[in-house]
Amino acid sequence: MGNQVIKQNEKGRADRMATRINKYLSEVGYCSRRAADRLIEQSKVKINGQIASLGDQVSDGDKVSVNGQQINPHNDFVYIALNKPIGITSTTDRNIKGNIVDFMNYPRRIFHIGRLDKDSEGLILMTNDGNIVNEILRAENAHEKEYIVDVDHTLTSDFISKMSKGVPILDSYTKPCVVEKVSPTRFKIILTEGMNRQIRRMCEYFGYSVTSLKRVRIMNIKLDLPSGKYRELTKHELSTLMNLLKK
Repeated sequence: MGNQVIKQNEKGRADRMATRINKYLSEVGYCSRRAADRLIEQSKVKINGQIASLGDQVSDGDKVSVNGQQINPHNDFVYIALNKPIGITSTTDRNIKGNIVDFMNYPRRIFHIGRLDKDSEGLILMTNDGNIVNEILRAENAHEKEYIVDVDHTLTSDFISKMSKGVPILDSYTKPCVVEKVSPTRFKIILTEGMNRQIRRMCEYFGYSVTSLKRVRIMNIKLDLPSGKYRELTKHELSTLMNLLKK
């Protein structure tokens, strides 16, 4: 290892590339951080065979178990494409009626990457891989998201031009984006950012109201599902996605 120094904690584990145990259990999709803290307090979590304490860290190569069951994160990640229907809320809060978790009723704990408004529909990615979320959502990475939008009256060339150059909303200015007219009252828009209700606010600025909004693509993943259905990403989709995230 040359001159590289690796600090050791009180239990002798390496702290290089370390993650707090509660965050680790959340990122691998086992449970929430709060639930992880409870399990740790109940002495149900072990790291390399030793009972974990709150604040302990996990490094590459460490073996983590809960209730005697070893956690194998690299084999347990799932990546799902869902066609979210209108009326479903992008939240993991199960106290909220119509939350996306109860809607899917998936047998494992998963969460959404980004959001779609309750009154919008289309592609949303679900996973239990916490590491991938920020890579996809981070604005400076400029990952594309494509939408088909219907509005309440005829589109003009002036609207298309000004929408593509950026619009003042939420005390900011949207980034330049691709906007193409599809029909008299429908357009396609490709964004590389995700402000709150961004497309609706952009349209409202020019006097238009959105009547329907559907996300049809996130990066290389295209919507190809009936409303309310989901599927796991293909090996090719996942491989391409991971390569795009490394750029």
